[in-house]
Order: sequence, then structure tokens, then C-alpha cells
Amino acid sequence: MTGAVPSRHQDIADDIRNQITTGRIQPGERLSSEADLADRYKVSTVTLRRALAVLQGEGLVEKIHGKGNFVRRPHRKIMYVGGWGTLDPWTAAEPALRFTVRSATVQAHGHLTTLLKVPVGSPLAEFSCVSHAGESPQGLARIYIPPDLAPVGDLDDTSSCWEAVTRFAVLGAPPAAVRETACARPPTPDEASALRIGHAAPVLGITRVATDATGRIVEVALLVFPGDRVDAVFATHHMTDERQIQA
Repeated sequence: MTGAVPSRHQDIADDIRNQITTGRIQPGERLSSEADLADRYKVSTVTLRRALAVLQGEGLVEKIHGKGNFVRRPHRKIMYVGGWGTLDPWTAAEPALRFTVRSATVQAHGHLTTLLKVPVGSPLAEFSCVSHAGESPQGLARIYIPPDLAPVGDLDDTSSCWEAVTRFAVLGAPPAAVRETACARPPTPDEASALRIGHAAPVLGITRVATDATGRIVEVALLVFPGDRVDAVFATHHMTDERQIQA
């Protein structure tokens, strides 16, 4: 038996990868157009796009809609601080990190009804936030709040609500308890598209549930970060038995 013959798109991916790793193509540099690359390698654009998809899945190349394919720059990392559910102020406040935010009223469905302990169809205030460093998305946040607890007013640059949303922080009064569940998993198709990552690239998903002193769920946040762009820090505190202190 003879060995398997490498696919043509794999050969092309290997060649471009070698040019990137040896520095012949620099980080941030735009690749030639897909038509030019297909002509250079004497393949169809379909085959060429399969090769680029391999490199995109490896995180070496990113496609920016309307601009072309670029060699990815080394990613800066942001820090997520657990417990209060906030981005570290030193990284979140850097000018290079910008945010897009939208708000809407949605109906509770699926797992949101379980997380918020509300009936199906209950109205919820939804805040969706995407953070970017340059052209690269750094993280997604979808925050859900019962409408009677939602912040009042528009989301403008001067509002405290804007600041809280862009830090992915709890939007209301300080909660009595915050429970966070973190897991590494593949992205959903929508997440992969929004974060411009390959479907096999791992993400860090964090589900945060905030509860007030009465036990009411006051906020649920669904956070997603590309695995190579975030460090998550969770602090723990030793609980001392009050009876020992009084003894």
C-alpha cells in the first residue's frame, strides 16, 4: 500500500503557515486576495478557502469582513476577576479595549427560565456587550435582569450603567451572593462568528448568577471568552467558625 497523498488545500495551508512562522509574512499583514492566492497556487477559490479555513481554525489567520485575510497579531489578554464578575480595571480601562453595547427587552425561554426561576415568556431586560482589542473581539457578555430591577436611562458614555456593562459587572445593588460556573468548551456557531475564531477553538464560558438577601435571582450573566485571550482569577476566603471566636 502507498501512503495517503496530502490534500491540496493542506499543502497550501502548510506553505502559508511556514511563511508565517518563519516571519516572511508578518503579524498584522494582509494576505493577497483569495483570487490572487488561488491563481498563485493554481487551484480553485473553493480549495484556497479550505486552506485558509485550516489556518483560521488554528488561530494563525483571521478574516475581517470587507477587508480580507490577515495574519493574527499575538493576542493581549484581559483578566476576569471572579466573585464580583468584573474585568480587571487595569486591563478593561486601557484605551485599546473598546466596547459595543445594545439593550433590549426579551422573553425568558429555555435555560433562562431555570437560571432566573421565572415562568416561560416572562419579560427580561437584556444587555449584550462585545469587547474588542483593535479588530479582535475579546469577549461576549449577555446580561439578563428582571425588568423592575433594570437600570433606568439610556446607555451613554457617562452613565454608571454603561461603565458596569462594559466591565461585565453586576448592574444592580451589591448582591448577597454570586455563584459562577466556568467551563472550557467549543464555541457555538454564533459565538465563533462573533469572536472570529475557529469552531474547534476552545472558549471559556462563565455563567454568573447573582442573588439578593431574600434569595431572589436579580441577575444572570452569560460570558464567553476565547480561551487564549483571558485569564480568570477566583479568590477564596477561609470561613472561621464564629463559635470558635466567641469561645
